[in-house]
Amino acid sequence: MATASNLIQVMIDATRKAGRKLARDFGEVAELQVSKKGPADFVSAADTKAEQVLVEELSRLRPGYGFLAEERGAVEGTDKSHRWIIDPLDGTTNFLHAIPHYCISVALEREGELVAGVIHNPATNEIFWAEKGKGAFLNNEKRLRVAARRHLDESVLATGIPFLGKPGHGQFLKELHQITQRVAGVRRFGSAALDLAYVAAGRFDGFWERDLKPWDMAAGALMILEAGGRVTTADGEPYRSDSTTILAANPDIHPLVLERLRAA
Repeated sequence: MATASNLIQVMIDATRKAGRKLARDFGEVAELQVSKKGPADFVSAADTKAEQVLVEELSRLRPGYGFLAEERGAVEGTDKSHRWIIDPLDGTTNFLHAIPHYCISVALEREGELVAGVIHNPATNEIFWAEKGKGAFLNNEKRLRVAARRHLDESVLATGIPFLGKPGHGQFLKELHQITQRVAGVRRFGSAALDLAYVAAGRFDGFWERDLKPWDMAAGALMILEAGGRVTTADGEPYRSDSTTILAANPDIHPLVLERLRAA
Protein backbone atom coordinates (compact mmCIF):
# COMPACT_ATOMS: atom_id res chain seq x y z
CA MET A 1 0.00 0.00 0.00
CA ALA A 2 1.26 3.47 -0.87
CA THR A 3 0.63 6.27 1.60
CA ALA A 4 0.00 9.64 0.00
CA SER A 5 1.67 12.69 1.58
CA ASN A 6 -0.45 15.55 2.93
CA LEU A 7 0.19 17.48 -0.27
CA ILE A 8 -0.97 14.63 -2.52
CA GLN A 9 -3.98 14.02 -0.27
CA VAL A 10 -4.99 17.69 -0.66
CA MET A 11 -4.80 17.31 -4.45
CA ILE A 12 -6.69 13.99 -4.46
CA ASP A 13 -9.45 15.40 -2.25
CA ALA A 14 -9.87 18.41 -4.57
CA THR A 15 -10.01 16.26 -7.72
CA ARG A 16 -12.47 13.86 -6.07
CA LYS A 17 -14.80 16.73 -5.17
CA ALA A 18 -14.64 18.16 -8.71
CA GLY A 19 -14.94 14.62 -10.09
CA ARG A 20 -18.23 13.94 -8.29
CA LYS A 21 -19.71 17.03 -9.93
CA LEU A 22 -18.38 16.02 -13.35
CA ALA A 23 -19.72 12.48 -12.96
CA ARG A 24 -23.22 13.86 -12.25
CA ASP A 25 -22.95 16.22 -15.23
CA PHE A 26 -21.72 13.33 -17.39
CA GLY A 27 -24.98 11.48 -16.63
CA GLU A 28 -26.90 14.55 -17.77
CA VAL A 29 -24.86 14.77 -20.98
CA ALA A 30 -25.69 11.15 -21.80
CA GLU A 31 -29.38 12.14 -21.61
CA LEU A 32 -28.85 15.32 -23.64
CA GLN A 33 -27.15 13.33 -26.42
CA VAL A 34 -30.54 12.37 -27.82
CA SER A 35 -31.85 15.93 -27.89
CA LYS A 36 -31.61 18.02 -31.04
CA LYS A 37 -30.25 21.06 -29.22
CA GLY A 38 -27.04 19.24 -28.24
CA PRO A 39 -25.08 19.41 -25.00
CA ALA A 40 -22.20 21.75 -25.98
CA ASP A 41 -23.23 24.66 -23.72
CA PHE A 42 -23.93 22.28 -20.87
CA VAL A 43 -20.44 20.77 -21.12
CA SER A 44 -18.82 24.20 -21.21
CA ALA A 45 -20.69 25.01 -17.97
CA ALA A 46 -19.59 21.66 -16.44
CA ASP A 47 -15.96 22.49 -17.29
CA THR A 48 -16.21 25.93 -15.66
CA LYS A 49 -17.95 24.55 -12.55
CA ALA A 50 -15.29 21.85 -12.10
CA GLU A 51 -12.53 24.45 -12.35
CA GLN A 52 -14.31 26.61 -9.75
CA VAL A 53 -14.45 23.65 -7.33
CA LEU A 54 -10.74 22.92 -7.84
CA VAL A 55 -9.68 26.54 -7.35
CA GLU A 56 -11.84 26.94 -4.22
CA GLU A 57 -10.62 23.68 -2.63
CA LEU A 58 -6.93 24.18 -3.45
CA SER A 59 -7.04 27.83 -2.33
CA ARG A 60 -8.68 26.84 0.96
CA LEU A 61 -6.11 24.14 1.67
CA ARG A 62 -3.04 25.98 0.33
CA PRO A 63 -3.79 29.73 0.57
CA GLY A 64 -1.79 32.09 -1.60
CA TYR A 65 -0.65 29.65 -4.29
CA GLY A 66 -0.97 30.90 -7.87
CA PHE A 67 -2.86 29.17 -10.70
CA LEU A 68 -2.42 28.39 -14.37
CA ALA A 69 -5.78 27.03 -15.46
CA GLU A 70 -7.49 26.26 -18.75
CA GLU A 71 -10.49 28.52 -18.23
CA ARG A 72 -9.04 31.45 -16.25
CA GLY A 73 -5.43 31.49 -17.51
CA ALA A 74 -2.61 32.64 -15.19
CA VAL A 75 -3.55 33.99 -11.74
CA GLU A 76 -0.67 35.15 -9.56
CA GLY A 77 -0.84 34.29 -5.87
CA THR A 78 0.74 35.95 -2.85
CA ASP A 79 3.06 32.92 -2.63
CA LYS A 80 5.28 33.47 -5.68
CA SER A 81 7.11 30.14 -5.39
CA HIS A 82 4.09 27.83 -5.83
CA ARG A 83 1.68 27.48 -8.74
CA TRP A 84 -1.10 25.00 -9.46
CA ILE A 85 -1.47 23.92 -13.13
CA ILE A 86 -4.98 22.58 -13.63
CA ASP A 87 -7.21 21.17 -16.35
CA PRO A 88 -10.71 20.63 -14.93
CA LEU A 89 -11.88 18.53 -17.89
CA ASP A 90 -9.39 16.99 -20.29
CA GLY A 91 -11.21 15.03 -22.98
CA THR A 92 -14.03 17.55 -23.44
CA THR A 93 -15.08 16.09 -26.80
CA ASN A 94 -15.37 12.63 -25.24
CA PHE A 95 -17.44 14.13 -22.41
CA LEU A 96 -19.60 15.95 -24.97
CA HIS A 97 -20.34 12.65 -26.74
CA ALA A 98 -20.94 10.67 -23.52
CA ILE A 99 -17.73 8.65 -23.99
CA PRO A 100 -16.42 7.76 -20.49
CA HIS A 101 -12.78 8.65 -21.11
CA TYR A 102 -12.01 12.03 -19.57
CA CYS A 103 -10.11 13.31 -16.55
CA ILE A 104 -9.17 16.09 -14.16
CA SER A 105 -5.46 16.95 -14.11
CA VAL A 106 -3.73 18.91 -11.32
CA ALA A 107 0.01 19.57 -11.01
CA LEU A 108 2.00 21.67 -8.55
CA GLU A 109 5.03 23.68 -9.56
CA ARG A 110 7.53 24.86 -6.93
CA GLU A 111 10.10 27.47 -8.03
CA GLY A 112 9.28 26.53 -11.64
CA GLU A 113 9.83 22.79 -11.09
CA LEU A 114 7.05 20.16 -11.18
CA VAL A 115 6.83 18.48 -7.77
CA ALA A 116 3.42 16.75 -7.66
CA GLY A 117 0.70 15.59 -10.02
CA VAL A 118 -2.74 13.95 -9.84
CA ILE A 119 -4.86 12.67 -12.76
CA HIS A 120 -8.36 11.47 -11.87
CA ASN A 121 -10.80 9.70 -14.21
CA PRO A 122 -14.24 9.95 -12.52
CA ALA A 123 -15.70 7.42 -15.00
CA THR A 124 -13.42 4.60 -13.78
CA ASN A 125 -12.61 6.04 -10.35
CA GLU A 126 -8.89 5.70 -11.10
CA ILE A 127 -6.57 8.22 -9.47
CA PHE A 128 -3.00 8.33 -10.76
CA TRP A 129 -0.57 10.37 -8.65
CA ALA A 130 3.11 11.16 -8.37
CA GLU A 131 5.42 13.20 -6.16
CA LYS A 132 8.93 14.19 -7.15
CA GLY A 133 11.48 11.71 -5.81
CA LYS A 134 8.80 9.47 -4.27
CA GLY A 135 7.43 7.52 -7.25
CA ALA A 136 4.12 7.27 -9.09
CA PHE A 137 1.05 5.30 -8.01
CA LEU A 138 -2.47 4.23 -8.96
CA ASN A 139 -4.99 4.81 -6.15
CA ASN A 140 -3.28 3.61 -2.96
CA GLU A 141 -2.48 0.15 -4.22
CA LYS A 142 -0.10 -0.04 -7.11
CA ARG A 143 3.26 1.52 -7.85
CA LEU A 144 3.45 2.62 -11.49
CA ARG A 145 6.27 1.56 -13.80
CA VAL A 146 6.58 2.29 -17.51
CA ALA A 147 6.35 -0.75 -19.80
CA ALA A 148 9.49 -2.85 -20.28
CA ARG A 149 9.12 -3.44 -24.04
CA ARG A 150 12.25 -2.71 -26.04
CA HIS A 151 11.15 -2.98 -29.68
CA LEU A 152 8.79 -0.82 -31.72
CA ASP A 153 7.15 -3.81 -33.41
CA GLU A 154 5.68 -4.94 -30.06
CA SER A 155 4.72 -1.46 -28.86
CA VAL A 156 1.39 0.33 -28.72
CA LEU A 157 1.71 4.13 -28.88
CA ALA A 158 -0.89 6.82 -28.25
CA THR A 159 -1.18 10.22 -29.89
CA GLY A 160 -3.52 13.11 -30.50
CA ILE A 161 -4.82 13.96 -33.97
CA PRO A 162 -5.18 17.64 -34.91
CA PHE A 163 -8.88 18.43 -35.31
CA LEU A 164 -10.91 21.25 -36.84
CA GLY A 165 -9.20 24.61 -36.35
CA LYS A 166 -5.87 23.14 -35.19
CA PRO A 167 -2.64 23.41 -37.22
CA GLY A 168 -0.27 20.62 -38.21
CA HIS A 169 -2.46 18.15 -40.12
CA GLY A 170 0.17 17.54 -42.82
CA GLN A 171 2.99 17.08 -40.30
CA PHE A 172 0.89 14.66 -38.27
CA LEU A 173 0.11 12.48 -41.30
CA LYS A 174 3.83 12.27 -42.13
CA GLU A 175 4.61 11.23 -38.55
CA LEU A 176 1.80 8.68 -38.54
CA HIS A 177 3.10 7.23 -41.82
CA GLN A 178 6.57 6.81 -40.29
CA ILE A 179 5.29 5.20 -37.09
CA THR A 180 2.30 3.01 -38.03
CA GLN A 181 4.42 0.80 -40.30
CA ARG A 182 6.69 -0.11 -37.39
CA VAL A 183 4.47 -0.56 -34.32
CA ALA A 184 1.86 -3.03 -33.07
CA GLY A 185 -0.72 -0.24 -32.88
CA VAL A 186 -1.47 3.46 -32.49
CA ARG A 187 -4.37 4.66 -30.33
CA ARG A 188 -6.14 8.01 -30.22
CA PHE A 189 -8.28 8.18 -27.07
CA GLY A 190 -8.83 11.93 -26.90
CA SER A 191 -7.35 12.92 -23.52
CA ALA A 192 -3.64 13.77 -23.50
CA ALA A 193 -3.43 13.82 -19.68
CA LEU A 194 -5.01 10.38 -19.35
CA ASP A 195 -2.84 9.01 -22.19
CA LEU A 196 0.26 10.16 -20.28
CA ALA A 197 -1.02 8.50 -17.10
CA TYR A 198 -1.45 5.30 -19.15
CA VAL A 199 2.19 5.54 -20.29
CA ALA A 200 3.26 5.83 -16.64
CA ALA A 201 1.12 2.76 -15.86
CA GLY A 202 2.69 0.73 -18.70
CA ARG A 203 -0.59 0.49 -20.63
CA PHE A 204 0.85 2.47 -23.54
CA ASP A 205 4.53 2.21 -24.48
CA GLY A 206 4.72 5.84 -25.54
CA PHE A 207 2.81 9.01 -26.42
CA TRP A 208 3.51 11.96 -28.68
CA GLU A 209 1.52 15.05 -29.59
CA ARG A 210 2.05 18.62 -30.78
CA ASP A 211 0.19 21.87 -30.06
CA LEU A 212 -0.62 21.13 -26.42
CA LYS A 213 -0.99 23.40 -23.39
CA PRO A 214 0.90 23.16 -20.06
CA TRP A 215 -2.20 21.86 -18.24
CA ASP A 216 -2.51 18.97 -20.73
CA MET A 217 0.97 17.66 -19.88
CA ALA A 218 2.26 18.83 -16.49
CA ALA A 219 0.90 16.12 -14.15
CA GLY A 220 1.44 13.33 -16.68
CA ALA A 221 5.02 14.34 -17.50
CA LEU A 222 6.04 14.15 -13.82
CA MET A 223 4.20 10.85 -13.46
CA ILE A 224 6.13 9.25 -16.33
CA LEU A 225 9.48 10.46 -14.98
CA GLU A 226 8.62 9.05 -11.55
CA ALA A 227 7.58 5.76 -13.20
CA GLY A 228 11.02 5.44 -14.83
CA GLY A 229 10.19 6.88 -18.25
CA ARG A 230 11.72 9.58 -20.41
CA VAL A 231 10.03 12.86 -21.39
CA THR A 232 11.15 15.40 -24.01
CA THR A 233 9.48 17.61 -26.59
CA ALA A 234 8.43 15.87 -29.81
CA ASP A 235 11.67 17.22 -31.34
CA GLY A 236 13.86 15.71 -28.61
CA GLU A 237 14.52 18.98 -26.74
CA PRO A 238 14.35 19.09 -22.90
CA TYR A 239 10.73 19.19 -21.71
CA ARG A 240 9.75 22.34 -19.76
CA SER A 241 6.45 23.45 -18.28
CA ASP A 242 5.97 25.91 -21.16
CA SER A 243 6.66 23.31 -23.89
CA THR A 244 3.92 22.88 -26.51
CA THR A 245 4.83 19.35 -27.65
CA ILE A 246 5.68 16.11 -25.88
CA LEU A 247 7.23 12.72 -26.51
CA ALA A 248 7.09 10.32 -23.56
CA ALA A 249 8.03 6.63 -23.45
CA ASN A 250 10.21 4.14 -21.65
CA PRO A 251 13.97 4.72 -22.09
CA ASP A 252 14.30 2.01 -24.79
CA ILE A 253 11.33 3.05 -26.94
CA HIS A 254 11.81 6.84 -26.66
CA PRO A 255 14.84 7.13 -29.00
CA LEU A 256 13.21 4.78 -31.53
CA VAL A 257 10.05 6.92 -31.73
CA LEU A 258 12.12 10.12 -31.84
CA GLU A 259 14.06 8.73 -34.81
CA ARG A 260 10.78 8.15 -36.70
CA LEU A 261 9.43 11.61 -35.83
CA ARG A 262 12.66 13.18 -37.09
CA ALA A 263 12.43 11.13 -40.28
CA ALA A 264 8.98 12.66 -40.89
